[in-house]
Amino acid sequence: MRLAAIDIGSNAARLLISDVSIVDDKPEFNKVNLVRVPLRLGFDVFDKQRISAEKTEMIINTIKAYKFLLDAYEVKHIKAAATSAMRDAINAPEIIEMVQKETGIRIEVISGGDEASLIYENHIAENMDKDHAYLYIDVGGGSTELTFFAENKLVFKESFNIGTIRLLKDQVNEKQWEIMKDFIKKETKEFSDKLIAIGSGGNINKIFSLSKRKDGKPLPIELLKDYYKEIGSFSVEDRIRLYKFREDRADVIIPALQIYINVMRWANAQEIYVPKIGLADGLIQHLYNELNEKVK
Repeated sequence: MRLAAIDIGSNAARLLISDVSIVDDKPEFNKVNLVRVPLRLGFDVFDKQRISAEKTEMIINTIKAYKFLLDAYEVKHIKAAATSAMRDAINAPEIIEMVQKETGIRIEVISGGDEASLIYENHIAENMDKDHAYLYIDVGGGSTELTFFAENKLVFKESFNIGTIRLLKDQVNEKQWEIMKDFIKKETKEFSDKLIAIGSGGNINKIFSLSKRKDGKPLPIELLKDYYKEIGSFSVEDRIRLYKFREDRADVIIPALQIYINVMRWANAQEIYVPKIGLADGLIQHLYNELNEKVK
């Protein structure tokens, strides 16, 4: 079975196409293609609460291009979701209608809580050591989703309007940080001596690649702090040149590191695993489960 997911975030839109096969009565998801377009919707929305005509055209052209790819790969089942920027955009409903009219693809604007749940659909923690508690940290342009898994159950899922683009635009105040800090400390306190973080999002994936660690090996929080100081000492132009970052990665990677480091500090997590999963992966798993339910 071939499935696809479109994730329209505040910084970029992603199309993930995966093949699903059953191995030992369990589904295995194999990535066929991943395409990313830096729409950067947050730069419009977090200032003006709406998506400009120029960005609207970019969204439509992107989804049209994705539709051609979906047809070429003969994908019959697709799930499309939009997150923080589209949640905040007052003209999101009319853009969704335009996209559906032009492409036949219906975009669902999901809540922060739903976003956290979908990331958890990857069930990474279930395959790990049961003696530890696991905090999923997904950092986007407009929000950060936290999902906490302990003693074989989901303890909480929470979304905070603290994201990389909001930080770049100086739209996160001290009170918002304090609310996040108090929540994390209170809710994870009981497990603070055995807590491990799991990171998702393009920025932590890029840091993991820079680290040259083997897959499955965690990154210590001290290494994230080192990268925060080192990369942050360079201008955006120098980061592009020295680290071969794309422009839309070079500016957001420092606020992303700031969020990961703060969350890990407050939860007393000394290490973060980077399984290279994200919302698109969770959407595909959710779609697979939905299709399975219909068959039953």
